[in-house]
Amino acid sequence: MDKEPTFFDFAAEVGLTKHLGGLGATEELIELCHIGEGKYVLDVGCGAGVTPCFIAKRYGCRVVGVDISEGMIERSKERAKREGVADRVEFRVADAQDLPFEDDLFDAVITESVTAFPEDKQRAVNEYARVTKPGGYIGLNESTWLKVPPPPEVVAWASQEVGASVKPLTSDAWAGLLEGAALREVIVRTYEINTQNEARGVLRRYGCRGMLGVLGRILSLYARSPAYRRFVKEVREGGLTPENLDEYFGYGLYVGRK
Repeated sequence: MDKEPTFFDFAAEVGLTKHLGGLGATEELIELCHIGEGKYVLDVGCGAGVTPCFIAKRYGCRVVGVDISEGMIERSKERAKREGVADRVEFRVADAQDLPFEDDLFDAVITESVTAFPEDKQRAVNEYARVTKPGGYIGLNESTWLKVPPPPEVVAWASQEVGASVKPLTSDAWAGLLEGAALREVIVRTYEINTQNEARGVLRRYGCRGMLGVLGRILSLYARSPAYRRFVKEVREGGLTPENLDEYFGYGLYVGRK
């Protein structure tokens, strides 16, 4: 890494992406979006490709994953080959705010801890709606302020845990983005954060073997990258999880139909 790396550069390097709610939230989002065999699905901000591969393998779908990070796309392609689903998934570099697809193409578009990052969130959601077939579903799993205004220590924790540029919204604001894209039958489900459950969710999502691979890459990166060591030090200095976290910060599943 020649330039000063970001949170997402490190995540791509070690092949680890996560979203609030873990695999359980992914399964719930899939159900709400009526994703099943034969469906054509787009995962925006696919990270290391865990969700696209999971959907292709578990539900027999064709899946396209896009991410703004070339490193993430490389990790995704490696994962698809490793899991034997390379014939059912495709990965491309793309921006959520400017998707390189024709109108009315996908049966469902999903995002997990992605739409909280773009500056123009409405533009991103409009893009999700544009590439979805009439009658199809758009589903978001996104970090959510359960109560506002959040205190500084909670804002700092969210920035450290989810990503420095994250900008969560309230559930009403997330629902408003779906409605602003002319989606109907909007569903809103919000959940508090349980940090222990989140840790278990990462293990369930990657499995023991997968986590061993991630840990090996983390140790290797720590040994050879001064920038990563600085990043880890900053995270450690960020302090403990705020006692009032669950009062203010959580995640939500937001689904609308085109």
